[in-house]
Amino acid sequence: MQRKEFIEQIENNPIIAAIKDDAGLEKCLETDIGVIFVLYGDVCSIPEIVKRIKDAGKTVVIHVDLINGLSSKEVSLDFIRNYTSADGIITTKPNLIKHAKELGLNTILRFFMLDSIALQNVEKQSHAEVQPDIIEVLPGILLPEFFEKIRKISKVRLMASGLITNKTEVLNALNNGVISISTTNQAIWEM
Repeated sequence: MQRKEFIEQIENNPIIAAIKDDAGLEKCLETDIGVIFVLYGDVCSIPEIVKRIKDAGKTVVIHVDLINGLSSKEVSLDFIRNYTSADGIITTKPNLIKHAKELGLNTILRFFMLDSIALQNVEKQSHAEVQPDIIEVLPGILLPEFFEKIRKISKVRLMASGLITNKTEVLNALNNGVISISTTNQAIWEM
């Protein structure tokens, strides 16, 4: 999937199902949600998890930092490319973005907004030679002003996740420049 098509998929799915176990996998396959973030599995199970989601006609993005048996080394991305049909990866490790792009994987770089240093890291990344396709910030319940600060310093689209529990919080993010939210909260999947 090309970068432009990938970003359009994310924008066209304002709520993304993030799955953390087999029960979440089964549930997401029953929804109309078109983009699934995989936050669980191991090197033995991830090819089958991805296959099931792709067979359902959905876009699949793997959070490589959370897959047991994968490391923060580039070879983990080679494994994803060679043994799955994933459309992209999520990582907290900026050093993996360049290699993922070389392999043709779409990229989401995740930032935990804990303090001003995290905001400085977003700004530092915005000056990097290779940019992720999307930046994901956590928690997704940030104040509108904070979303604005991130959008001003970042060159790429912004999405949010984490701690979003209701429609008001979803709308806060979406109405303040975030293109989509991802959540493991299945009640929000059905909004």
